[in-house]
Amino acid sequence: MVKIGYLECPTGIAGDMCLGALVDCGLPWQYLLDGLKSLGIEAEYQLSTEVVSRNGQSATKVYVNLQQHRHHHSEHHHHHARHLPEIESLIQAASLPERAKRWSLSIFRQLAIAESAVHGIPPEQVHFHEVGATDAIVDIVGTCIGLDWLDLDQLYCSPMPTGGGTINADHGQLSVPVPAVVKLWETREVPIYSNGIKKELVTPTGAAIAVTLAQHFGEPPAMKLTKIGLGAGAKDLAIPNILRLWIGEATENPAKIELQQETITVLETQIDDLSPQVVAYTLEQLLAAGALDVFTQSIGMKKSRSGILLTVICHPDTAYVCKTIIFRETTTLGIRESTQQRSILNREIKMIETKYGTVQIKVGSWGFGEDKQIINVQPEYEDCAALARQHRVSWREVSQQAISVYQSDLGKDRIF
Repeated sequence: MVKIGYLECPTGIAGDMCLGALVDCGLPWQYLLDGLKSLGIEAEYQLSTEVVSRNGQSATKVYVNLQQHRHHHSEHHHHHARHLPEIESLIQAASLPERAKRWSLSIFRQLAIAESAVHGIPPEQVHFHEVGATDAIVDIVGTCIGLDWLDLDQLYCSPMPTGGGTINADHGQLSVPVPAVVKLWETREVPIYSNGIKKELVTPTGAAIAVTLAQHFGEPPAMKLTKIGLGAGAKDLAIPNILRLWIGEATENPAKIELQQETITVLETQIDDLSPQVVAYTLEQLLAAGALDVFTQSIGMKKSRSGILLTVICHPDTAYVCKTIIFRETTTLGIRESTQQRSILNREIKMIETKYGTVQIKVGSWGFGEDKQIINVQPEYEDCAALARQHRVSWREVSQQAISVYQSDLGKDRIF
């Protein structure tokens, strides 16, 4: 039996919402408190929970109340900025389940990398003000304690709403989604959309939990639903501000379920009266507009004319713009359109430092947790080509160097 969790986030995701959903799923309160107590920072916060109503639906709200007046010498005790190494040693020293510890360290590491990319400093120097204050440590470690207690084999997550407006941060006002959240989404190519709500919906903590632990972002996987946990957000919104955690058993062969599927649109037309230069230009335009793949095949047409079959593969939401380009740039009078499913590997982009320079590597994997398998590792063609020209070496030399650096870093990089 494969046990699955699915995070459904119609109003986004935050650390306290994750905690609420887990407590609602049956995570024992005392077990959570005891785990967090082993971090040795219990003087800095107080945890409480209650059932609240969000637009008429009841859900569990977890409050992390910071104890700012606990020590009269340090009224601003919880503003003490922690850096990544200090947080890592707190987690390392705590008596937590092995997986909860490993996941917590990975989430904080992802968060620090995202913040460091935003501020242009090394991850170790990131000042954890917004994210690293006590409440983020409680949210992240508490969530990992809960997910470990649930003993899930696989975790999935829905697409995420962008939110909007601005929030007040340490550096002044930031537009929503905040830079760290956008950076985290980018690492996993997370599908995002606007639900029209102009508030901060996804926090850096929530985004880091999801991108670090979720195997795939999209529709719920096939499962037999056994439990649902509802975690309430702090604000009342136009739709119920609730994170739903679905728990269930996989209803397919687990080997099958590891291969993710997505819906794509396939556009096709055949052309027999167009200059090859125009065909090349059209392909460039289609790829620039967001087509996933474009290709041509030579075909024999009526009256024994030679022609080409132009095929475009794109996401359904870019089909309209791709059709517009085909009609505008070519002589075709009609385009066939079909919707298909394609199986895809989970994809991640890694930045690799080689002796020639930085190369982006696409990593394709399937599975989750200890079963995660890396299937395909491909350096980005353009990065290798630019470095090969610059250093006057072969493209293959740069590409092989990038793969070998990636493989030597793999031990340090594994999450699960």
